[in-house]
Order: sequence, then C-alpha cells, then structure tokens
Amino acid sequence: MTAQKFAGTDSYIATDELRLAVNAALQLQRPLLIKGEPGTGKTQLALEVARGLGRPLFEWHVKSTTKAQQGLYEYDAVSRLRDSQLGDERVKEVGNYIMRGALWEAFDCAESPVLLIDEIDKADIEFPNDLLRELDRMEFHVYETRQLVKARHRPLIIITSNNEKELPDAFLRRCFFHYIRFPDATTMERIVAVHYPGIKQELLRDALEGFFRVRETPGLKKKPSTSELLDWLKLLLAEDIPPEALRAGDGKTALPPLYGALLKNEQDVHLFERLVFLDRSARR
Repeated sequence: MTAQKFAGTDSYIATDELRLAVNAALQLQRPLLIKGEPGTGKTQLALEVARGLGRPLFEWHVKSTTKAQQGLYEYDAVSRLRDSQLGDERVKEVGNYIMRGALWEAFDCAESPVLLIDEIDKADIEFPNDLLRELDRMEFHVYETRQLVKARHRPLIIITSNNEKELPDAFLRRCFFHYIRFPDATTMERIVAVHYPGIKQELLRDALEGFFRVRETPGLKKKPSTSELLDWLKLLLAEDIPPEALRAGDGKTALPPLYGALLKNEQDVHLFERLVFLDRSARR
C-alpha cells in the first residue's frame, strides 16, 4: 500500500520545504513541530493537511492555563458530588463524569486523524514533558475507571509554536521540526491569488511593494504578517482604493491608506511617520 503524501491544496500555498516536512512526519510517524511568525499559516496548515489527506481533524488550542491532563480527559468530581446529594442514579457510574479531551477523541477515531496542538508554548514549561509518554506510546490510563485508552490508529500530530518559550530537549527529540519562513514576494503573489483571484495586477504590485516597504521599516515593534496583508487587500478592494494611492513618494500621505490593518500599535505608527518625514526631508 502506497503511503499517503501531502501535496498541498487549492486554498493553501505550501512551499516544497513545507510539503517535505509534512511528508517526513508522516513517514517517521512523529509529531510535526511548526514554528514561524504569527500570521504565517501555522494553524491553517493542520486544517489543510487534514483536508488534503482526507482525514478527520481534532483541535486542541492551548492557553496559558491549559494542563496536559485536559488533552486526555477531565474528571468532573464536583458534578458527581452534587448529583450524589440529589440522589441521582448516574453517580453509580464514574464514567458519566469523565469528559474526553482532544487526544482521547483522536485516539478513538475509526481512521487515522490529524491532531492539532496549537500554540504549545503558551502553556507552562512542564506541559510538553507531561505529554511525552502519551505521544510515545499512543496510550494513557484513565485512573478513575481503570481503563487503558490506546490509539486505534496513530494520528498525524501537528504542533505549533510562536517561540514564546523554549521547549524541553526531551520533547524536541521526539518531533520533526520545520520553521515556516516569511514568504518572499513571488510566494506572496501566489498566496494572494488564492484568496483574491480576480485582483488587478497593478493594484497587487503596488500593494505588495507598500506592504514590504512597511514590513522592512527598521525598528518596527510588530511587523505585519501574511494574514494582515490579506485583511489590508480586502479593505483596499472594498474601498476601491486606486493603485497610485499606494505608491511611495507621492507627497500626499506619510502612511499607506487603511494602515490600521498593517500597523497595530502607536509606536510603530509614529516610527513610520518619522522615518517617512526624514526620508522626504533628505530628498529636498
């Protein structure tokens, strides 16, 4: 039987390197750890891989308060105590108070699914280590019911990180790693074409020039991302902004129109204004 391979989808532009990384994780049967700037499509990758491979998708979005146990299951002791005080017959079966987590749902899937563990670096530093055994053995115990849950089929696990925290070496050893580089202008054109297939080439060219000019401004606190470019283009199309309004050096405005889609804090707005002012002064 030929092993499945991810070849991308019609709605997600995956570079050759990214496709190779996904297929390497499939071949090795190891979690795929994806890093990259926010807004570069890390989370969307899992959705598109599931769609491209025709597999079910389970999502676990990690927060700062998330514990590894929640991905397996949670035991609702409070509800059981309340029901016992009310004389509810359900209390005789502890399984009625076990709530499955994303890992359990993925392990119990009738076919090999894709499991997304999103933004793992948001959680406590011990969070990745607490999952080592489950990711290695594809099984865990439910101590309240003395049940052993084993994966019916090994899922493709895609783990994303924004690099807010260093991940433990023991966890990294178990993953195949890929860093999504920020798209160059050519790749960005292909991405835009997927979302806005009818966009005029003149507007696209001037918008991309304006976008990269903002992004490459020295000292920006937060550089605009791919998702913010797509939002900006949506606004430009909705407001019917002409291409000439986007060109540098027109002498009319210090900032691109609708710049709030690209610049997300006042420091970056002031910085960009100062740099544009200094540039114009130097040209006089």
